[in-house]
Amino acid sequence: MHGLRRLARLCIEERGLDRKVELTGRTIDAWRDGRLRIEPHTELSTGTGAPDDVTPGLPPGLVLTSPTRVRRRSFGSTQGLAAFVHAIAHIEWNAINLAWDAVWRFDAMPREYYDDWSIVAAEEAKHFAMLRARLIELGTDYGAMPAHAGLWETAQHTRHDLLARMALVPRVLEARGLDVTPGLIEKLRRSGDEATARILEVVLRDEVGHVRIGSHWFHYLCERRGLAPAAAFEAAVRTHFRGRTRAIVDAVPRRLRIEAGFREDELDALARLAEEPATGRVS
Repeated sequence: MHGLRRLARLCIEERGLDRKVELTGRTIDAWRDGRLRIEPHTELSTGTGAPDDVTPGLPPGLVLTSPTRVRRRSFGSTQGLAAFVHAIAHIEWNAINLAWDAVWRFDAMPREYYDDWSIVAAEEAKHFAMLRARLIELGTDYGAMPAHAGLWETAQHTRHDLLARMALVPRVLEARGLDVTPGLIEKLRRSGDEATARILEVVLRDEVGHVRIGSHWFHYLCERRGLAPAAAFEAAVRTHFRGRTRAIVDAVPRRLRIEAGFREDELDALARLAEEPATGRVS
């Protein structure tokens, strides 16, 4: 019987645009059909006690640069809209890798954990395919524009601690989408772009579920380690995240965060962190 975690690594490393989506779909189909097993760390490591590091595949020609050097454009032109959709597609490409890395890297979790993150990977692949199709309608493709290089860094910073990974990737990085996507959907509709707005509605609905999955496993690990979730969340962000957080005060993002498993004291922790300078945190 083949192993789920080895296939997860292949999905992360895959560079082909169609192939990555296809391989992700075939992997989750095989997992659901009972044709895959969960390999222990001893089968995946080379003596370090943990799986080897993996390098995410990137499409040929994609140029990665600093987030501050990626130009932002308005929705008012086809070029500006294409640049916006390309940036979102890049986030979803990385989200496929991050979901599969949660499967590949971490051992000794309940089967439901691997169910959850395989489903997340499949949904992220669906989002990427939808956004890529929209890019093609706009006369371009993923990889044709520069993209920022920071998304995988958080995975590297949290590769030794699943609790920190659950705190930062779904509950900081992915949760940002819950804060900004409703406003982006409204802005797209005001500009007359119903096609992109409908795609982002699908993304937003699924992302609430992804953050909820991250919240569930974060709270599971806190309980197992005897930690208070709000204090553990605040400590993980302060220790591992290089960047700014924001207080969640607007009604819609706050409602979405709570729907996605955040507790009030965890939102209070975000507000405290937002008052600190980002440069004061280590990574």
